[in-house]
Amino acid sequence: MTIKPLFDKVVIKAVETVEKSAGGIVLPGSAQEKPQIAEVIAVGPGGLIDGKDIVMQVKVGDKILYGKYSGSEFKLDGKEVVIIRQSDILAVIQ
Repeated sequence: MTIKPLFDKVVIKAVETVEKSAGGIVLPGSAQEKPQIAEVIAVGPGGLIDGKDIVMQVKVGDKILYGKYSGSEFKLDGKEVVIIRQSDILAVIQ
Protein backbone atom coordinates (compact mmCIF):
# COMPACT_ATOMS: atom_id res chain seq x y z
CA MET A 1 0.00 0.00 0.00
CA THR A 2 1.30 3.48 -0.80
CA ILE A 3 0.46 6.66 1.03
CA LYS A 4 0.30 10.18 -0.39
CA PRO A 5 0.10 12.90 2.26
CA LEU A 6 -1.85 16.09 1.56
CA PHE A 7 -0.77 19.73 1.84
CA ASP A 8 2.21 20.21 4.21
CA LYS A 9 2.06 16.75 5.80
CA VAL A 10 5.06 14.40 5.97
CA VAL A 11 4.96 10.64 6.65
CA ILE A 12 7.91 9.40 8.71
CA LYS A 13 9.16 6.09 10.06
CA ALA A 14 11.09 6.03 13.34
CA VAL A 15 14.74 4.99 13.08
CA GLU A 16 15.40 2.03 15.35
CA THR A 17 18.16 2.63 17.87
CA VAL A 18 19.87 0.26 20.27
CA GLU A 19 20.27 1.77 23.70
CA LYS A 20 22.28 0.52 26.62
CA SER A 21 21.81 1.32 30.29
CA ALA A 22 24.63 2.85 32.33
CA GLY A 23 25.59 -0.70 33.35
CA GLY A 24 25.86 -1.88 29.73
CA ILE A 25 22.55 -3.77 29.55
CA VAL A 26 20.82 -3.52 26.16
CA LEU A 27 17.32 -2.08 26.62
CA PRO A 28 14.43 -3.55 24.62
CA GLY A 29 12.30 -1.19 22.49
CA SER A 30 9.46 -1.20 25.03
CA ALA A 31 11.76 0.16 27.76
CA GLN A 32 13.13 3.01 25.65
CA GLU A 33 11.76 6.49 25.18
CA LYS A 34 9.94 7.30 21.95
CA PRO A 35 12.61 8.03 19.30
CA GLN A 36 12.83 11.52 17.87
CA ILE A 37 14.89 10.62 14.79
CA ALA A 38 13.01 9.38 11.76
CA GLU A 39 13.27 8.79 8.03
CA VAL A 40 10.91 10.57 5.64
CA ILE A 41 8.93 8.05 3.54
CA ALA A 42 6.41 10.40 1.84
CA VAL A 43 6.01 14.17 1.42
CA GLY A 44 2.94 16.23 0.58
CA PRO A 45 2.98 18.78 -2.26
CA GLY A 46 2.88 21.92 -0.07
CA GLY A 47 0.99 24.78 -1.72
CA LEU A 48 -1.23 27.58 -0.46
CA ILE A 49 -2.17 26.88 3.17
CA ASP A 50 -3.96 29.48 5.32
CA GLY A 51 -3.00 32.19 2.82
CA LYS A 52 0.72 31.31 2.90
CA ASP A 53 2.65 29.59 0.12
CA ILE A 54 4.32 26.54 1.75
CA VAL A 55 7.39 25.11 -0.01
CA MET A 56 8.38 21.65 1.20
CA GLN A 57 11.92 21.60 2.62
CA VAL A 58 12.30 17.82 3.07
CA LYS A 59 12.34 14.95 0.60
CA VAL A 60 11.88 11.19 0.75
CA GLY A 61 14.90 9.53 2.35
CA ASP A 62 15.90 12.49 4.57
CA LYS A 63 16.67 11.73 8.21
CA ILE A 64 14.98 14.26 10.48
CA LEU A 65 14.67 15.28 14.10
CA TYR A 66 11.09 16.00 15.22
CA GLY A 67 9.23 17.05 18.36
CA LYS A 68 8.64 14.31 20.94
CA TYR A 69 4.85 14.60 21.00
CA SER A 70 4.31 15.61 17.36
CA GLY A 71 2.04 13.94 14.84
CA SER A 72 -0.40 11.06 14.71
CA GLU A 73 0.68 7.41 14.75
CA PHE A 74 -0.74 4.85 12.30
CA LYS A 75 -0.07 1.30 11.16
CA LEU A 76 0.66 0.95 7.44
CA ASP A 77 1.30 -2.58 6.11
CA GLY A 78 2.12 -3.70 9.66
CA LYS A 79 4.69 -0.94 10.21
CA GLU A 80 4.28 2.03 12.53
CA VAL A 81 4.38 5.42 10.78
CA VAL A 82 3.77 8.95 12.00
CA ILE A 83 2.15 11.75 10.00
CA ILE A 84 3.36 15.21 11.01
CA ARG A 85 3.22 18.74 9.64
CA GLN A 86 6.41 20.08 8.10
CA SER A 87 6.47 22.76 10.83
CA ASP A 88 6.90 19.99 13.46
CA ILE A 89 10.26 19.03 11.92
CA LEU A 90 13.06 20.58 13.96
CA ALA A 91 16.06 19.73 11.73
CA VAL A 92 17.35 17.62 8.86
CA ILE A 93 20.24 15.37 9.90
CA GLN A 94 23.10 15.28 7.38
